[in-house]
Order: sequence, then structure tokens, then C-alpha cells
Amino acid sequence: MATGQKLMRAVRVFEFGGPEVLKLQSNVAVPVPKGHQVLIKVHACGINPVETYIRSGTYSRKPALPFTPGTDVAGIIESVGEGVSAFKKGDRVFCSSTVSGGYAEFALAADHTVYTLPETLDFRQGAALGIPYFTACRALFHSACVQAGESVLVHGASGGVGIAACQIARAHGLKVLGTAGSEEGKKLVLQNGAHEVFDHKEVNYIDKIKKSVGDDGVNVIIEMLSNVNLSNDLKLLSRGGRVIVVGSRGPIEINPRDTMAKETSIIGVSLFSSTKEEFQQFAGILQAGMKEGWVKPVIGSEYPLEKVVQAHEDIIHSSGKTGKMILLP
Repeated sequence: MATGQKLMRAVRVFEFGGPEVLKLQSNVAVPVPKGHQVLIKVHACGINPVETYIRSGTYSRKPALPFTPGTDVAGIIESVGEGVSAFKKGDRVFCSSTVSGGYAEFALAADHTVYTLPETLDFRQGAALGIPYFTACRALFHSACVQAGESVLVHGASGGVGIAACQIARAHGLKVLGTAGSEEGKKLVLQNGAHEVFDHKEVNYIDKIKKSVGDDGVNVIIEMLSNVNLSNDLKLLSRGGRVIVVGSRGPIEINPRDTMAKETSIIGVSLFSSTKEEFQQFAGILQAGMKEGWVKPVIGSEYPLEKVVQAHEDIIHSSGKTGKMILLP
């Protein structure tokens, strides 16, 4: 094509369904930024469990078909819309949302969802910041309203959100407990801010947590798999304690009486409910953490765009996983 629109490789979804509906295409038009939009040349894109729910059509937000999945990209600004003053071509950036989808060679994003990526973090780490770190901020500060000196149990601490929660909580003066499902995972959790770690594949690990926290219980639980753990969580809480539901893959039976004596709460969290101002607040916390050196995303499995189907299978089915899954266009 001597003239006309530039083309790129991108993953497209034409119908909701299993991982096999993810189709890599090489003739997708490169989007053009308008107004307050920027075009990012994608060097890495984070893979999040929520993208599998959206792809399957079971999530509360259903995008119009066809669409390109992915929100968390890191890369270099390729071009900017006429209303953009904060960024220019060549800037290193990461973002917390995209307009056109992140599983692609180029992604369009609104400038207020784009942030400078410091030289201390590489692009893969930049792509691990979006949903995991902003969700951890929302869970800890907005939903749980944590205070320095409180205790927090990160239930499922070796994945993207879990590691982010451990790093953020430790930096803000909380006593941090975490769980993981493998030796590698437990080591990782301890290296990233947890004071203590427990193996959630051990039959009696809940008793070990009870013994560790004593009669007082734990103030906050950041819960990644509520459909398995919520009933046990309620028995671990302190007076006025709160379980923050970050993830759930189905229903669970609980006894509401377990919330009564200690007046505990179950609070859901959805990053997409955040206002523009809240996103800026979370970004401020994370930018301070990057400067101070405690925001250090841990990268797990990496996949080329060709292996996107495998990536979506792995993020749901590989338990004991560690670090953040990344697509590399």
C-alpha cells in the first residue's frame, strides 16, 4: 500500500465465547488520535483475568463487537491529538485504560489515563501497573480505608493484584500477611512486602493464620477468590474488620451471623467505578512509590500476540501462578 491508512497486527473478538474467539489479524487499521487522545506504540500489554470474563460475555460490561481486548499498555507515544499538551511523540508511558484495546501493535488512549513511565521500570513492568496496582489502591484506600498500624491479609498474594497490594500496604505502615499456593509464590510474597506468608493449599492453613493473628483477628482481608474463601474470611476478621472482594468465580454459601458479633463488612471493589479524580489520586500514590522504589511489578509468563489463546487459558487454569502475565506485540 503506497498510500492510505497504516495497518497493524491486533487481536480481535467477533463473538463472545472461549479463548478460541481471540483472532490475531494483520490488517487492522492503526487508529488516529483526535482531541485529547494519544497513540501509543505498544511494547507490552498486561493480561488480566477480567479480560477473560469480558471476552466470554459474562461480565457486567459488554463491549460492542468486534473489539480488541486489553487496557494496560506500556510503550512510546507515536502521535497525539490536537488537544494534548502533557505528552509528545517519543515519551515513555503506561496507561490504565485504552480506547481501542491493548492487544495490538498500537493503542489509542485518552490523555488523562496516560502516565509517564520512569526509566527505572521497563515496559513489561509498565504494562503490569494498570489494573493490578490501581485496583490494589482502590481496595486498600477507597474500599477498606486502611490506616497505618492495621493488619491486612492478602488472600492470593502472588498474582498481579496481590503483589501490588503487598507492596502498597507495607509502604503505608500496615502489618501484611499473604497467602500463595507454591514455594516460589510464598518466596515472592515475602520478597514483596509481606511480614508472613501461608500456603493456601495446606489443609489447616486457616488455623495457622488464626494462631498468627490471635484473638484480635485481622483488620482487612483483600480477597481474590471469594467463592472459595469468603466464609473462612469472616471468621478471621477483627471487630469492625472488612473483607474486600476483588475477585470471585462463582457463588458461595456464608452464614450472615458471622458478621454480627464483630460488626464486620463485606465490600465489593470495581476499579471501573473510580472517578477521574480517584484515578489521579491513585496515580499520585503510585508515582510516589516509583520514585521511592517500592512499586516494583513482578513479571510472570510472557506471550507473543500469536499465543494469546494460550495466555487466556493459562491465566484462569494455572494455579500457584506468580507475577504478572504479559503480552509482547
